Amino acid sequence: MDVPSGPGAWALLLLAYLLGTLPSAHLIARRRGVDPTAEGSGNPGATNVYRTAGRRAGMAVFFADAGKGAIATAVGLVIDGRSLGLACWVAATVGHVLPITRQLRGGKGVATGGGGAFVLFPLLGVLIVAVFAFVTRVTGKVSLGSIVISIALPVGVVVAGRGWAEFFVAVGVCLLVLARHQANIIRLISGKEQRWDR
Repeated sequence: MDVPSGPGAWALLLLAYLLGTLPSAHLIARRRGVDPTAEGSGNPGATNVYRTAGRRAGMAVFFADAGKGAIATAVGLVIDGRSLGLACWVAATVGHVLPITRQLRGGKGVATGGGGAFVLFPLLGVLIVAVFAFVTRVTGKVSLGSIVISIALPVGVVVAGRGWAEFFVAVGVCLLVLARHQANIIRLISGKEQRWDR
């Protein structure tokens, strides 16, 4: 896999990062009079918006965040092939998790990373959505579903025969998402993690 280079590639990576920083949760939740960083868990993500601003707002945030990852990845893929698509996937996810516009305090990266993964690995994306839905429904915990699919993603990339370079990119996205779920992991271990519908 070639490493993207040149001013055009770097400009596109910057745009992918900036797209990732778009504050979907803030824009959607505030139309309902809710600040997602000041209510509920304080996380500007779909689950917290669902809890604090309602089902429609939560779903809108999910699709908006997934769209950021999907659009950035697809543009990179179309313009300069798979290497740039992978790089834009990472850039958009990093932008969502570590937005320079909000002092690096972003979301957890599941939807944005998932949107990009769906573009790069469509069949794997379908399987991961199914696993997420199953784990979340059985346990009632979105965080556990997110953690499971984050780990499953790089494993699935290898099983699909995409090669070690793409595996390591997927591992990077996985580790970023897991790092943002550190508090959730601690609560899951201690049995204090809240159900998504409460």
